[in-house]
Amino acid sequence: MTERLFDLTFYLAVPFWALMIFVPFWSWTRRIIGSPYIVVPPLVVWLVQLLPEFGSWAAEMVSPDLDGVRAAVSTAVGTSAVWAHLIAFDLFIGRWMFFDSRTRGIHPLVMAPVLVLTILLSPLGLGVYLLLRLVPGIGRRTPAVDQQAVSVH
Repeated sequence: MTERLFDLTFYLAVPFWALMIFVPFWSWTRRIIGSPYIVVPPLVVWLVQLLPEFGSWAAEMVSPDLDGVRAAVSTAVGTSAVWAHLIAFDLFIGRWMFFDSRTRGIHPLVMAPVLVLTILLSPLGLGVYLLLRLVPGIGRRTPAVDQQAVSVH
């Protein structure tokens, strides 16, 4: 069961990433990605994994030390739970980057590789995006892009 949930977790997030990368201007993309609840499916996997061991897991997270955290995440359940946590938070970060880039007028063709990088290595993808925001002239604000970004919020 743990291995199946581990495998399932990424596939629960794939449709949302696909919308942001492949059809960023589709009206349904804005509607679907506009909900912060898109991260719930991987979080449900996280909860299902940890619920039977929640007491010991929570105790370790409240008062963490390196050996204790290592022991908690070195089990199949711990690794699968951490994976679900990462997938959910990577998706949340990607969602923020998607809307922030739309507001700034950064073209989706520029954002697509940044989002892919975020899927693979989210700290690096986020760092690249934060640097990209500093590049003068990278985003061109247009009324259409601004209107699409504002209509979601």
